[in-house]
Amino acid sequence: MEMETAQSGMPMMVTLIYLAVVLLMIISMWKVFSKANQPGWAILIPIYNTIVMIQIAGKPVWWFLLLFIPIVNVIIGIIILLEIAKKFGKGGGFAAGLIFLPMIFWPILGFGSAEYEG
Repeated sequence: MEMETAQSGMPMMVTLIYLAVVLLMIISMWKVFSKANQPGWAILIPIYNTIVMIQIAGKPVWWFLLLFIPIVNVIIGIIILLEIAKKFGKGGGFAAGLIFLPMIFWPILGFGSAEYEG
């Protein structure tokens, strides 16, 4: 009987951790957008948030269309994150962190001392 009770709480715990990470990412990216003189709420709007990220990276908005091309979209996504890192005075290693460990590196960018140099 005790085993059942312990197991029934696991999905709730996983859900709460997931929601905490999602909230952290939203707040962090909101801060990054605000630092780049863009509306922070833009992170909440699908498609528009990608367009704003492209603008923060200093690339033309038509690059959004390249994100619909298989394989090219991966390369463009990497370039966008690399340029965002550069605009905040960070290097390629930090961009790799944004790609592979976003839940750590977006908060560092948002809450850290990095300033947008756009």
